[in-house]
Amino acid sequence: MLQALKRICLGAILVAAAALLAWPSGASAQTGEPIKIGFSMAMTGGLGPNGQSALLAQKIWEEDINARGGLLGRPVKLIYYDDQTNPATVPGIYSKLLDVDKVDLIIGGYGTNMLAPAMPVVIQRNKLFIGLLGLGVNVSFNYPNYFVMIPSGPDPKPSFTKGFIEVAMTQNPKPQTIAIVAADAEFAVNAADGARENAKKAGLNIVYDKRYPPSTTDFAPIVRAIQATNPDLVVICSYPPDSVGMVRAVNEIGFKPKMIGGAMVGLQNTAIKAQLGPLLNGWTNYDFWIPVPKMQFPGVTELMRKYQEKAAATGVDRLGYYMAPQAYAQLQVLAQAIEATKSLDDQKLADYIRVSTFKTVLGDVKFGKYGEWAESRVLQVQFQNIQAYEVAQFTSVVTQVVVSPADYASGKLIYPYEKAK
Repeated sequence: MLQALKRICLGAILVAAAALLAWPSGASAQTGEPIKIGFSMAMTGGLGPNGQSALLAQKIWEEDINARGGLLGRPVKLIYYDDQTNPATVPGIYSKLLDVDKVDLIIGGYGTNMLAPAMPVVIQRNKLFIGLLGLGVNVSFNYPNYFVMIPSGPDPKPSFTKGFIEVAMTQNPKPQTIAIVAADAEFAVNAADGARENAKKAGLNIVYDKRYPPSTTDFAPIVRAIQATNPDLVVICSYPPDSVGMVRAVNEIGFKPKMIGGAMVGLQNTAIKAQLGPLLNGWTNYDFWIPVPKMQFPGVTELMRKYQEKAAATGVDRLGYYMAPQAYAQLQVLAQAIEATKSLDDQKLADYIRVSTFKTVLGDVKFGKYGEWAESRVLQVQFQNIQAYEVAQFTSVVTQVVVSPADYASGKLIYPYEKAK
C-alpha cells in the first residue's frame, strides 16, 4: 500500500514537472497585473460592421502578444466599450476607462466622429492617443501626443480624393466639371473640403456642392439634383448607410457620369459589397489595403488567415481587408514603442513614436505632422467584373482594381463609368 502511494506521488511530481517544462517560455515570463489598454469602439450603429471587424483584429493581436510573453513581462488585456457610433457617448467612455477601470493606456476607436470628442479628455489628461481611422482630427487641436493609423498623410483632407481626381485628369477627353456631395458630419465635411481643394487645383468647374442631413434615407432626389447639373465627375463623401443608398439611387435612376465615388465609407465592407454586387461595377472609391501583390507586407498574410478563420465563425466582416490590417498595426505600433522604451509612460511613448519607424502588417509606418502618416498612401480602387451578389466575388483582386497610386496599381481604370456596367 505504502509503495503504491509512493508511486502515485512520484508520478504526480513527474507529470507536474513535465507540464512546467512544456509551458511556453513567453507565457511563463508573464507576472503581475495585466497591462490594461482601453478604448471605445463602434460595435453597433452605422459604423458597427466595420467596428466589429477592427475589434476582431485587435483581439487577435491580444492573443498573439500574450502568446509571445506579453509586454514588459506582463500579460496584456484590452478593455473596450461600445460607443454605438454616437459621439455623445465617447467622452464618458474614456473618463470611465481612466477613472474607474484604471487602464494604463488608451487608444482611439474607429472613425473621425468618435475620435474628435475624445480629444478634450485626452488632452486634459496628457495621454498618448493612437487613433484608428480619423480624418484630420488633430488639425484643429494640434496635440503633440496624437497619432493615427489612417494613411492619409500630412495633408489629410485632400488625400481621400486626390488619387480619384488625378486618375480622372489623365483620361481622354479630360473631364471639365465636378459635383461634390457630402453628409453633414465631420468626416464627410473634411473629405468634401479636400475634394474642393483638389478640384480647384485640377481646374475643374464645380457645378454642384451641397451637404445632406446624416438622417437622410431617400437619396433619389439628391441624385436627380446632381444629374441635372450634368457633371463629368461625382465625388460622394458618405457613411455606410448613405453609401448604400447612393449606389442604389444612381443605378435606379440610370445616372452615368464619367466617374463616380471617391470618399464613400462602407463600400470596403464585405457584407455591403455582397449586398450591392454588380451595382458597384464602375464605381471608384478609396481604400487602404487590398491583397494585391504589391501590398503583401510581412505578417499580413498570417493575420488575414487568422482573421478570416475567426470571422467565418462569428459573423463579422468575412474578409476584413479594410479594418483588420489597420487595427492590428495600431497595436503593433504601441507594442513596439513599449518594448523600445521599456515604459508605460505616456510622454516617453509619444516621444518615441514621433521619431521612429515601425514595422507593421501595413509595411513601414512613420508619423509626421499632426500625428498623421509622414507619407500618404490612400488607394483608389475601381470595382470591375462583378457578376453576382456573393462574398466569393470579392476574394479575387480582379473585382477590385487598384488604380492609384501608381506604386500599388494592379490594373487600369475603365473610363467612362458606364463602360464598366
